[in-house]
Amino acid sequence: MLPTRDQIESAAGSVYAVMPATPQYCWPLMCQQLGTEVWIKHENHTPIGAFKVRGGLVYFSDLAKNKKISGVVSATRGNHGQSVGLAAKRYGIPVTIVVPFGNSVEKNAAMRALGVELIEHGEDFQSAREYAEVLAQQRSLHMVPTFHHLLVAGVATYGMELLRAVSDIESVYVPIGQGSGICGMLAARNALGLRTEVVGVVSAHARAYAASFTAKRLIESQVATQLADGMACRVPDPEALEMIWQGVDRIVEVSDSAVAAAIRTLFECTHNLSEGAGAAAVAAAMQEKSRIAGRKVAVVLSGGNIDKEVFAKVLSNGFGD
Repeated sequence: MLPTRDQIESAAGSVYAVMPATPQYCWPLMCQQLGTEVWIKHENHTPIGAFKVRGGLVYFSDLAKNKKISGVVSATRGNHGQSVGLAAKRYGIPVTIVVPFGNSVEKNAAMRALGVELIEHGEDFQSAREYAEVLAQQRSLHMVPTFHHLLVAGVATYGMELLRAVSDIESVYVPIGQGSGICGMLAARNALGLRTEVVGVVSAHARAYAASFTAKRLIESQVATQLADGMACRVPDPEALEMIWQGVDRIVEVSDSAVAAAIRTLFECTHNLSEGAGAAAVAAAMQEKSRIAGRKVAVVLSGGNIDKEVFAKVLSNGFGD
């Protein structure tokens, strides 16, 4: 069940104790590129450079009040782990994070800088998550989920900011990783009583949520994306899927080359850095340029944590199909 307006407002207290609201800007060059009025929600402007921090702050505020624990463990491709690390540090809680081999070098470094014990295991996020669950049992640690009602309530605060600041948005594009971001947007839309179309975006090389959305049942799908690691989901979360089935209008798939083009466009038009998943919503809007013509749209730049070597490759026109 999606968080209510009261629950989102309550979560906002935990979020704004640590960070201000992030901006949403209508960049003229981006509007020119897309041929319509487009607003960018800059979740790359949080203390960890990604929207995930909001959920972590709310989850750990509740955890610290209601449970006595010796430590926590979770799995991530990077931004969730930074969120857990930052939030747990506020309460002096030790953190172990499992990442798959080959994970972002700079996201790993950012987690270690927050005092996280980082463990590499498995070839993808799902394998890392399964190992984190093993560690939770072996070490008697609290397992922090990647999808949870409190995480969604925290993340929903960015949706409330956007939809309150910009009136009459007709469509909003939101990337889907494990689902908290798009479910947070659904919660905000519903809480404000709006009819804004919510469009999910997935990698064409990580189709689990798109396939499950179409089939109306959970479908696993292998991951092959080399750029959109934040959307590299092999197994959808069942609770997230239920919310997505009920509230999302449609899902758009974008290739690595389309995401790379969006990263370049964002840099050229706004001089903001975006990671692969962060640029996915822009990639989808660019892909649907004719469909959104004359409409007032928004896109969520969900994170800016791109490794410098990856960014250099993107700028040199790497990641072509």
